[in-house]
Amino acid sequence: MPDNLSNTPEYSVSELAFSLKRTVEETFGHVRVRGELGRVTIAKSGHCYLDIKDDKAVINSIVWKGVMSRLSMRPEEGMEVVCEGKLSTYPGRSNYQLIIEKMELAGAGALMALFEKRKQMFAAEGLFDSDRKRELPFIPKTIGVVTSPTGAVIRDILHRIMDRYPSHVLVWPVLVQGDKAADQITQAINGFNHGDGFPRPDLLIVARGGGSMEDLWCFNEEKVVRAAAESKIPIISAIGHETDWTLIDFVVDYRAPTPTGAGEKAVPVREDWLETVSDYGTRLTRGLKRNLNEKKTALSAARLPKLEGVVGVPRQRLDLAVARLPRPDRLFEKASQKLAAQRVPDPRRIIEAKGAQLNALRLRPDSIRLNIDGKRRTLAQETRTANSAIQNILQKQSAHLSRAGKLLDAYSYQGVLERGYALVQNKDGDVVRSKDGVDASELVSLTFADGSRGAIIDGEAGVTPPKASPSKKASPKKTVKPSTKTTIKTKTKTTANNQQDLF
Repeated sequence: MPDNLSNTPEYSVSELAFSLKRTVEETFGHVRVRGELGRVTIAKSGHCYLDIKDDKAVINSIVWKGVMSRLSMRPEEGMEVVCEGKLSTYPGRSNYQLIIEKMELAGAGALMALFEKRKQMFAAEGLFDSDRKRELPFIPKTIGVVTSPTGAVIRDILHRIMDRYPSHVLVWPVLVQGDKAADQITQAINGFNHGDGFPRPDLLIVARGGGSMEDLWCFNEEKVVRAAAESKIPIISAIGHETDWTLIDFVVDYRAPTPTGAGEKAVPVREDWLETVSDYGTRLTRGLKRNLNEKKTALSAARLPKLEGVVGVPRQRLDLAVARLPRPDRLFEKASQKLAAQRVPDPRRIIEAKGAQLNALRLRPDSIRLNIDGKRRTLAQETRTANSAIQNILQKQSAHLSRAGKLLDAYSYQGVLERGYALVQNKDGDVVRSKDGVDASELVSLTFADGSRGAIIDGEAGVTPPKASPSKKASPKKTVKPSTKTTIKTKTKTTANNQQDLF
């Protein structure tokens, strides 16, 4: 059969796509889906695009910007959630998607799993370490409170602070439940740390009343935990009841079990400290009195003489000396008479005479400057003359010293030694000037031009020793090593006599 005769209706692409869209929306106008969040993307427009999946299928989903602001939790990948909304299609891409109008975690088990996951992450970063905890100020002047402005929490905190130790309290109102609560709490902590226009608090209190885990979940958000960890101001957390734990409790400097407990921890009891200070004052006063009494007793036991007895005699001598002093009016009269007898000239005449002498000297700046220039020229000329004279003297003294050195070298005995003579010294170092100055077999020292040698005197004075026979060998006992001693012959004695003439 030809195609143009078929009974099947013909649709355009748009007609078919929008027909499917109406059919899906009418059939699945309200659905409730449970699954795990996969890809989560928040666009700049504020809309959130995400996937809901299980082990067999994936559904593309979208949360519009207006719905995002009403969610009680922020979607994150890996969360197990229950979503309510309607199923629709996107004709532009021929796929279907779930438009979410409500989202909640799938039971307390999922919340606890996410809680433990974040807790392990923060613990691994060291945010829970005890060495990060700081000491709370003893008496804070200003206390900042981050909580809801309505409700019993803020009233309990203010009541406890005012009862114990009244302080200046600044309240930063925030939401403590819902999707916007985490952002507001983070801004409040950062605002107290970096704000301007108000006193910077010495202590912060982040507080909320009791509630379920879902109600307290904003205090488990990452941004809130990191803001508390980075705070430069010590923080006390008071979230829920004593059994309620949130992640912010692990990073703050002190966790109070209740908001009332936070107020008690923030300030001491004023009356107790006044009583303590008063007790310390009483004990100090008693100690001072006891010490004073002991010193007084010791002073009394010393039996010191009375003051009148000690100063009486010096006082009497003073009175006698004062009595011998002349009267002041008589002294003045004598001084006036003496001054008049000296005929002291009038001071004005003295000043005029000195002024005339000063004018005669003509001490004007120009004459002084000319005088200084003349002195400078004279000083320069004298300096040149002195330098020239010093140079002449140095040259003459140098020439004289050179001549004296040459004369000293000429008269030195070293020149005589270089001509073949020797200097004879006995064992005491004295110069031997005569043949009778040494005995036979006496040790002497011979100094030549190139060094000294030791020797032994052979024979008596005036006797020539016999010549040794060439055929006879000298006895080993009388042998003298050439390196240490040398026997003096007749020529050596003659040298000693000639050396006597030299000296």
